[in-house]
Amino acid sequence: MPRSETEMMLKGYGLTTAEFFYRMPDYSHVLNSYIWQDYDIAPDHPRLFEFVEFWRAELDGPLHSVRFTHRKLIGPGEWQNQVGEFTLH
Repeated sequence: MPRSETEMMLKGYGLTTAEFFYRMPDYSHVLNSYIWQDYDIAPDHPRLFEFVEFWRAELDGPLHSVRFTHRKLIGPGEWQNQVGEFTLH
């Protein structure tokens, strides 16, 4: 069953953004870029490395370099479920 984004963030996932630079198959002197985003767990980044392995196995454009950043959006101590009602006048 797929988890909601909130559940994933509470379990330690954060948003990982990676920029892949790769060589065009027919023009090896030309670099192109591809942006990839997914929720992943730092510092191991299993989903990012899974995607890199998929790229190497299935796609024709050889990778030149990859740069990425990871941002943990919320943590378990930063989120609280609030239930209440405010009545004015």
